[in-house]
Amino acid sequence: METRTARTVETEVLALSRDLRTRRHDAIVGEEPLELRLQRGGSAQTLAVTMRTPGNDFELAAGFLYGEGIVANRGEIAELTYCLDSSLDPEQRYNVVTIDVRGALSAARAARFERHFVMNSACGVCGRAQLESLRELGATPLDDDLRVSAQMLYALPERMREAQRVFEATGGLHAAALFDEHGDTIAVREDVGRHNAVDKLVGWALLEGRLPLRRCMLMVSGRASYEILQKSVMARVPIVASVSAPSSLAVDLAREFNVTLAGFVRGESANLYAAAERVVSE
Repeated sequence: METRTARTVETEVLALSRDLRTRRHDAIVGEEPLELRLQRGGSAQTLAVTMRTPGNDFELAAGFLYGEGIVANRGEIAELTYCLDSSLDPEQRYNVVTIDVRGALSAARAARFERHFVMNSACGVCGRAQLESLRELGATPLDDDLRVSAQMLYALPERMREAQRVFEATGGLHAAALFDEHGDTIAVREDVGRHNAVDKLVGWALLEGRLPLRRCMLMVSGRASYEILQKSVMARVPIVASVSAPSSLAVDLAREFNVTLAGFVRGESANLYAAAERVVSE
C-alpha cells in the first residue's frame, strides 16, 4: 500500500512538570528526505537530496531549480512527477520527485547542474565566486522603486506567524512568507529547512506564473543566509526581512544586487543592512 508522508506525526511523550510525570500524545513536525532527479533527454540524474517537511514537494523542486538558475522559466519544466518506480520501497515513492526539463541547458546553467550533482554548495567555493556565478546567470541589481513604512515592516513577523498552521500544531519548523506592497499576505510556506520554505514559495510563484516578484516583500524565520538572498535575487524580490541575523555573505549579496535586507525584525525595531531607502518613516 502506497502512503504519502505526513506534515505532522503523532508521538507519545513523557511530559515533566515539577515532580509530575504524565504520558500523553504530542504532534511533531514530519521530516523526510526528498531526492530531486533531473531528467534530460530520457536520462535522469540525482540533482540534490534535502531533508524537508512533506508537502508542496513539486513547488520545492521547481523553486530549487529556478533559484539555482537551472531553469529560467515555467516553460522549461515539461513535467513534475513522483517516482512511483516499483523497485522503490513503497514508503519512499513519495520522497523522490523527477523534474523533466525541455531542451538543452545553457553552458552556465549546465555548469551549475554539474556542480550540484558532484558536491554541495558549500564545498570549496568562495563568496566572490558565488556572486560572479549569479552575474553569469544574468542576475542584475534590482531597480524596484517599492517604498514601505517601518511600521509595515514591524508587522510582518506576526502576520507570518498567524498563517503558520503546522507551526501552531508543532512549534517546530521554519516559515517563509510573501507579502504585497500593502503588507497583505500573498502566500506562506513552512518547512524544517528555511531554505526549503523559500524554495516552496518561489516554486509556487513559478508554477502559477507570478514571477518576477516585483513590489513584494519576503519574510523568513531564522537567520538570513546567502542562499535565501540568492533565491530572492533570482525571483526579483526587492525587500527581504528576517527575525534573526543575516550572514556576512548575505549582506554582501544584498548590497551588490540592491536588495533591501532587514534583520532582527522584532517588536518595533529592525536593522537595515542594505538599500535602506525602501523603508521610510510614516
